[in-house]
Amino acid sequence: MEERGQWSNKLEFILSVAGSIIGLGNMWRFPYLCYKNGGGAFLIPYLIFLFTCGVPVFFLETALGQYTSQGGITCWRKISPLFEGLGYGTQVIVTLLNFYYIIVLAWGIFYLSFSFSWDLAWSSCNNTWNTENCVEFQRRNTSFNQTININATSPVMEFWERRALRISPGIDHMGSLNWDLALCLFIAWVMCYFCIWKGVKSTGKVVYFTATFPYVMLIVLLIRGLTLPGAAIGIQFYLYPDLGRLADPQVWMDAGTQIFFSYAICLGSLTALGSYNKYNNNCYKDCLSLCFLNSGTSFMAGFAIFSILGFMSYEQNVPISEVAESGPGLAFIAYPRAVTMMPFSPLWASLFFIMIVFLGLDSQFVCVESLVTAIVDMYPAVFRRKNRRELFLLGVVLFSFFMGLIMLMEGGMYVFQLFDYYAASGMCLLFMAIFETVCIAWVYGADRFYDNIEDMIGYRPGPYIKYCWLFLTPATCIGTFAFSLIKYTPLKYNNEYVYPWWGYVIGWLLALTSMVCIPFWMVYKITTTQGTFRERIRLLITPSDDLPKTKREQERLLAIFAPEGDATMNKNGYFPVSERDSNL
Repeated sequence: MEERGQWSNKLEFILSVAGSIIGLGNMWRFPYLCYKNGGGAFLIPYLIFLFTCGVPVFFLETALGQYTSQGGITCWRKISPLFEGLGYGTQVIVTLLNFYYIIVLAWGIFYLSFSFSWDLAWSSCNNTWNTENCVEFQRRNTSFNQTININATSPVMEFWERRALRISPGIDHMGSLNWDLALCLFIAWVMCYFCIWKGVKSTGKVVYFTATFPYVMLIVLLIRGLTLPGAAIGIQFYLYPDLGRLADPQVWMDAGTQIFFSYAICLGSLTALGSYNKYNNNCYKDCLSLCFLNSGTSFMAGFAIFSILGFMSYEQNVPISEVAESGPGLAFIAYPRAVTMMPFSPLWASLFFIMIVFLGLDSQFVCVESLVTAIVDMYPAVFRRKNRRELFLLGVVLFSFFMGLIMLMEGGMYVFQLFDYYAASGMCLLFMAIFETVCIAWVYGADRFYDNIEDMIGYRPGPYIKYCWLFLTPATCIGTFAFSLIKYTPLKYNNEYVYPWWGYVIGWLLALTSMVCIPFWMVYKITTTQGTFRERIRLLITPSDDLPKTKREQERLLAIFAPEGDATMNKNGYFPVSERDSNL
């Protein structure tokens, strides 16, 4: 059986985690939420959630992986068999995420293929897919006397909906497959497969490029954005503090869900990446550095995005609220519109979509690696054989590719939105976070886990994170989860299209498939374990015997079994064993 493997050095781990957590959410969601929720004032709830939920859970999952050296399912089995359903729930979320997140990469590759042309395809109305309602943009320095049709659409919107998506009227009209997008999806999956096909051996090398290259692109786009006319308008709207918005509970909900999305917590990926660390790696210092890097990247991305939106507002002489977008709308509508107004527009379009592809790529392949690691660790005797891991990975990739094709049909965008809104929603992630902190802090024991961390890193972290695990994090997550249920609003595509009733049923089934894993597993284990109810519970919350023992635990065990008067420790805290008593 092949060895499990470890990172060659600390930098590989740092870059892998950075690539996982720094993704599209930093670029297209955080800046828009800042603008929408009070500018600089949004940083107040964001930082509160960061320090009460983001950092504590991020550290918990990474330290858990490093301590157990197990993937996202077997780590919980070893800590507390009763909570193994947590692992299954997180991997269900990751599986659903693998189906739809890579679709964004397919769109990015599609747009990139159209960027290598002097006249960008979305800059004019002279294409076969354009309608008579298509109206080209008017620049600030051009005269315009024509009456605008109330049904007028932009060439960027028509390229997105009529050429890229070929979108149908609704989810009940799925139509045919867009084969050009299917080819782009195939290319994305090929890149993803070869990034991780050899496990940490290949992942650790690939991230040197995939995790750093987007930063180069972001800095280039930031410098370009800040030098455009009107950039100051956008930055003012991005950061102008409106403290009155803090009274709106939705602002706090947005801050909480953004932390969970952008920190990749409750997905099992941090546990999987941490499990390849050396036992004595200082994961505490690593986690703090990565958390601040992630939030700093989000903040910097806001300057890059809103300087360009300010330029658009200036050029078109319209309020910035009319050009500000979030999510796919920013990447595939607002930004493509902006680059058509710049000199050398194909260059800036190419750079932007290359950045989008690489931002999404490492987040995607780390999610796939998380799933594969979890399954391989469950059945090591089966999969840690020559080429078996690679074949299993190929099976996962092919299955995910064929599932993704549904979202590339003419009605696929409606399916994509269902997955995005329900499958990996803040509600599911909050539910997982509640049980993670309860399991570690109250069932396994926060002090015991702190002992394990001290044994790994050589010192005991400050008590703040321990009290977060015990009180602040579960309380904050429970409150936010309850609020998300109370304030639930059904999904609408573009705030206009209302899904049929069965569409919402599919959405809730996607959300519940992960959440029900926890109670179902608990019921299953309790009913199948022998003994009285109290004996069953005691057995199911007892950690595995083969978990690493701290030096203090080793001393206690050896003191019990050592011959009387022979309990002399060596300088490393271990009792010497005579050559006669050794099996070596």
